[in-house]
Amino acid sequence: MMSFQKGLSLAMSAVVGLSVGTCSAQELIVKNGAKIAFLGDSITQFGGNNPGGYVNLVIKGLEANGLKVSPIKAGISGHKSDDMLARVDRDVIEKKPDLMTLSCGVNDVWHGARGVVLDQYKTNITAIVDKAQAAKIQVVILTSTLIKAPDSVESVKLDAYNDFLRSLAKERNLPLADLSADMKAIIKEKGAKAGLTTDGVHMAINGDMMMATGVLRALGLNPSQIEKANEAWLDIPDTCAVTAKFTLRQYGKLSEKAGNGQSVDIYVKEQLSKLGEVSAK
Repeated sequence: MMSFQKGLSLAMSAVVGLSVGTCSAQELIVKNGAKIAFLGDSITQFGGNNPGGYVNLVIKGLEANGLKVSPIKAGISGHKSDDMLARVDRDVIEKKPDLMTLSCGVNDVWHGARGVVLDQYKTNITAIVDKAQAAKIQVVILTSTLIKAPDSVESVKLDAYNDFLRSLAKERNLPLADLSADMKAIIKEKGAKAGLTTDGVHMAINGDMMMATGVLRALGLNPSQIEKANEAWLDIPDTCAVTAKFTLRQYGKLSEKAGNGQSVDIYVKEQLSKLGEVSAK
């Protein structure tokens, strides 16, 4: 039987191999000591709040390659392109980052009648990029991830928004992380087993790793550097939450093993920690 870690390694190798055709090869654009702003919606907010969120994985992946950077976490749940344009000065530009990743589009479509139509979206995104470039901030464009499924009404509509982002990145010679293409490729290969989201929109750990890998590639990391990042992610605490339920008999046996007044929760955590130490050797 294949071990979990080996299975994860193979899965991540597949992710690392994605987007070769959608993100052109480039030199490393992030330097040690840089500040990176992550502008986005709830996907970015959760990506900065959760230990295994894509924002934190990007920071850890860079650190694993000798690049210590400072994040400016600027994701706010529910925000659309007009919201981000209204706050980009306060939340990003005034903090003087060296780079800014821009993840915007899901809510512009997902919110339906309360969303932002394509023409206005183009105007808003262009204005955000203009402001950042005027402030000498390197912009990295992220295409928007899927809504529910590749063939959903929302995702099909979102394709036009992503096509604009690709065109803008090409026109301005901006690094592009084509996360939409990555996500579609993984779903095509693995189907429902891909496990990229928790609810069809927000990322599960596999989705966060996919996003972080795409961003790292857009920042100029090569495949071996991304592999090093993937390895570092394996040991980040609290990235995977598991809820376990026991019978009263099982709980009693665990309590006996814990002993010395130690709680079952602490005992289980200690055993899991030991398991991690063994597998890391």
